[in-house]
Amino acid sequence: MARPSMLLALGALAAATVACAPVDDTASVAAPTTSTACTKDQLALKTPGKLTIGTDKPAYEPWFKDDDPSNGQGFESAVAFAVAGELGFDRDEVQWTTVKFDNAYAPGEKTFDFDINQVSITPERAQAVDFSKGYYTVKQAVVAAEDGKFAKAKSLAELKDAKIGVQVGTTSFNAVKNVIKPSADPNVYNDQIDVVNALKNKQVDAVVVDLPTAFYVTAAQVENSTIVGQFGSSGDTPEEFGLVMAKGSALKPCVDKAIDALKSKGDLAKIEEQWLGSAAGAPELK
Repeated sequence: MARPSMLLALGALAAATVACAPVDDTASVAAPTTSTACTKDQLALKTPGKLTIGTDKPAYEPWFKDDDPSNGQGFESAVAFAVAGELGFDRDEVQWTTVKFDNAYAPGEKTFDFDINQVSITPERAQAVDFSKGYYTVKQAVVAAEDGKFAKAKSLAELKDAKIGVQVGTTSFNAVKNVIKPSADPNVYNDQIDVVNALKNKQVDAVVVDLPTAFYVTAAQVENSTIVGQFGSSGDTPEEFGLVMAKGSALKPCVDKAIDALKSKGDLAKIEEQWLGSAAGAPELK
């Protein structure tokens, strides 16, 4: 089910500034560089030599596979192990712990080094915990009945004449109006359950929700429904998922650095396409 909508990352910049400062030849100990601080043996960890990652149970697809975060399969399991690899950890040096979704970003002591669980970054949550840079920008998705005339649409243009249901005041509503731009005004509902029921009762041809919700709708709420495809929002402040860490975590600059590296190499994009793209039944609509 979609996580409730929730970037703090100046620590890495500050660390980089220190790393670039001239070293006084007379000093007995040189200031540690960012790269040194982020080597595995320098990290402040819950268990020395082990990276402890938290997530909820059950761990749902496509974020995890077979309810087993440790197998490296599913989008978030793959992201977690990719970050671990950037931090210098082998697979057998990663251990998982169960953390309820709400507990991940609640104030207080943490049982993990970082948590990954579709937690959206919000200013309110960031008062109690630290977030990494975003590892996934939430996209919108079109869901339709499998036997509906728009179920096989391959582009946004093919949805122009669809009667679309959407919840008022959401990023999904803005995406319908600004990106799909249907020829007829969408059916607008106050609550998400009403949007789902409209599809179930065939009052609309399709609905637009965020992609995590779309996976839940098709898996658990509307029988014989399908994700037609996903697309990016335009003009809205993007909603992003972030790795959760304890407030003031010394690990944050290193985790941010790892995510930056995965983005620059294209690895995050490849993981997203593998687990949230066509293979997961959510092709890109353009």
